[in-house]
Amino acid sequence: MSDASILKRLGEVIATRKGASPESSYVARLFSQGEDAILRKISEEATETVLASKAGDKLQVVRETADLWFHSLVLLAYHGLTPDDVLAELRRREGISGIEERASRQGPAAR
Repeated sequence: MSDASILKRLGEVIATRKGASPESSYVARLFSQGEDAILRKISEEATETVLASKAGDKLQVVRETADLWFHSLVLLAYHGLTPDDVLAELRRREGISGIEERASRQGPAAR
């Protein structure tokens, strides 16, 4: 089983939970609370990831990153996107310098 298939399966599960009861599904509860609730969770998980890194706690970095990725997948589903959309963008960027890629998104004035 590839890592990409794990992301795909998780994305599919999250998408199916969109219509579930908020009383029975954490994901459904987030969707029912709207985009701001999802964004708050992403912000919270990003902060916890940073704090775990600053503390040098590798296990906690992994756990918090998993939470951050999960909530990012929830946000993708909220917008009707999937992990495949992000993987396609990463494939597009592969082999391109980060400096060049960023400049390409900012237009000619930034170069």
